[in-house]
Amino acid sequence: MTIAIAPMISDDPAPMTSGRILVVDDDDGLRTLIAGYLGDNGFDTREARSVAELRDILAAESFDVIILDVLMPEEDGLSALRGMGRHVDASIILLSTLAHDVDRIVGLELGADDYIAKPCNPRELLARVRAVLRRRQPRGALEQAGGEAQGGPPSHGISGKWVLDTGNWILTAPDGRNVDLSTSELRLLAGMASAKGRVLTRDQLMGLYAPSGEIFDRAIDVHISRLRKKLRPMGGDFLIRTIRGEGYGIGTGLICR
Repeated sequence: MTIAIAPMISDDPAPMTSGRILVVDDDDGLRTLIAGYLGDNGFDTREARSVAELRDILAAESFDVIILDVLMPEEDGLSALRGMGRHVDASIILLSTLAHDVDRIVGLELGADDYIAKPCNPRELLARVRAVLRRRQPRGALEQAGGEAQGGPPSHGISGKWVLDTGNWILTAPDGRNVDLSTSELRLLAGMASAKGRVLTRDQLMGLYAPSGEIFDRAIDVHISRLRKKLRPMGGDFLIRTIRGEGYGIGTGLICR
């Protein structure tokens, strides 16, 4: 598998808070190129060639983002993702071949934050990394760095309201904290908010969560449950309304802009 790396130029002249990234892939050439490219763009990168090596590194170090290949010998990336659980506080970006869409959907259901197809454009991968890092940043850091990097005003909370900023893909709680949600969860929330109070069926929600369509309708119930669980510590589980036998909708406590 190859990746086309462009000559080193400034992909994005705007400043971006650095982060620690672990690149996990059994392809030595690809892994080194990805780690080198991200390192050239200001990130602290480490490499692992197997799931076993990934676990050894995670036992001693922490990372902000893990870029994880799905197809690896001995033990694959999905198995590694299942075993991580909540003790690994890192955003996960899966690398998957175009021929394995099902693996990507399963990965998202297991908790991955994003996926990108191989062979991948390095600038797209860089953009995905920066996107998941923005969602991890506290509000103050976002206002200082992330808002200007997007070429627009930073995201601000509104007293007593939840705010979904679809330009930066950030959900802000009434107390100003950002909620760590995956890209698919944010897309699902934005789709329900755009319905303006209407109830969406499971079929409609499937199109929001997984546009490829390779997901079972009952899996939506699982995703909604997980989304509520993430919102609950900040008092936001009430945002999603359940209409038995019909589907789900968003209450009046969310502002989408």
